[in-house]
Amino acid sequence: MSKMVSFLYKLSRKANDAETLASGDPERMAKRAKNKFVGRKLMKKLMK
Repeated sequence: MSKMVSFLYKLSRKANDAETLASGDPERMAKRAKNKFVGRKLMKKLMK
């Protein structure tokens, strides 16, 4: 069950990325990229 949940979560993130790119809104794309970057950096620091 957890593998399916993980797969669905990853799929939803990819769908959100695709929707953001398809919108063509540069502000929305920049915000999405910034939030992904900040989230990754934050998780690396929390997992140490």
